Amino acid sequence: MKILALDSSGLVAGVALVEDDTLVAEYSTNYKKTHSQTLLPMLDALREMVELDLHSIDVIAVAAGPGSFTGLRIGSATAKGLGLALGIPIAPVPTVDALAMNLYGSDKLICPVMDARRSQVYTGLYTFEKENGTYVLCEKLAQCALTVEQLAEKINACGREVIFLGDGVGAYRNLLEGLLRTPYSFAAANGNCQRAASVAVLGAAYAKAGRLVKAADFVPRYLRAPQAERERMQAGEEERERMKAGICAAKNDVLHIRPMEKKDAAIVAAMEAASTPEAWTKQAYEEALANQDACYLVAEWQGAVVGCCGFWQSFEDADICNVAVREGHRKKGIAQRMLAVLMEEAKGRGVLHFTLEVRSGNMAAVRLYEKLGFVTEGIRKGFYEKPREDALIMWKR
Repeated sequence: MKILALDSSGLVAGVALVEDDTLVAEYSTNYKKTHSQTLLPMLDALREMVELDLHSIDVIAVAAGPGSFTGLRIGSATAKGLGLALGIPIAPVPTVDALAMNLYGSDKLICPVMDARRSQVYTGLYTFEKENGTYVLCEKLAQCALTVEQLAEKINACGREVIFLGDGVGAYRNLLEGLLRTPYSFAAANGNCQRAASVAVLGAAYAKAGRLVKAADFVPRYLRAPQAERERMQAGEEERERMKAGICAAKNDVLHIRPMEKKDAAIVAAMEAASTPEAWTKQAYEEALANQDACYLVAEWQGAVVGCCGFWQSFEDADICNVAVREGHRKKGIAQRMLAVLMEEAKGRGVLHFTLEVRSGNMAAVRLYEKLGFVTEGIRKGFYEKPREDALIMWKR
């Protein structure tokens, strides 16, 4: 059986190819580049190095979470794309289980620790039990999100020597050392981080056990909602309503911001056409609303649509477009409020960087974007027509 494995769940990105009991190739990197820059080039380099025919792969194993929200999205999209193109199933391997597999055969209690932020870690507790001449990974505590204090309490209750590994060790080592009452140690660098080879080995075991899913059905397991969503959930009802609404500067009327619907397409197209000759048509908006990589919002004031904006997502980047406010409702803070809500929604989908284009002479818009943290990084000469004008390329990273 030939298993192609992908792991982009943490700081390390990796790909590996395992055929039966042989690790044919493995490629990993732990560097400051994003996984969207590294994962596919590594996969292509592996393919060329071992002259891999992708159609010979039986299963794609992928670290299915928990982990970095953005990293999991990248790994998931890559695995799904390959699985759909090649017509092969996916073995979704729990990230924490795969980390524990790095220490195959250890006689100690194994505790992977991934930094989950907000004073929490993704973790679990594992042992290896010998069966028929091989070691089997046994789960003592299923992967979960805990505080370091909660984790230490569970380890102390086990009363066994424990070995830690994972990117959370560096962040929480001192705290752990102060809380533990059992012997402990830390894995060496060669076994401390995510390895696609470990994902592949567990993927093979999953395949033999029939624990496979169709590529179209695969979804990662986050364990926790994205940060923006957690913040909304934790906020009180008043705060949640504030995220959806703003107050117009001119009058004490509520501005309601909601997802754009198909019924809004004609209204928004007409409103935008009154503002710019580059306006979209009703059909263009309807097509955008049907695309899962796009998100559009409208602003309602006194029951009428008075503004719109949207973004198109590509991995960690979002291209903001179609920002328009109906004439007579400008200079009331509507565009700023819409964009703030739009960017919060994008962050909840894993977006880290925002870009947009604006007419160089539209200083009101330029000042608004600068107020939101955008900076000009380039110019597209003669980009706009009617009249012809340069476009400023702005980014918020």
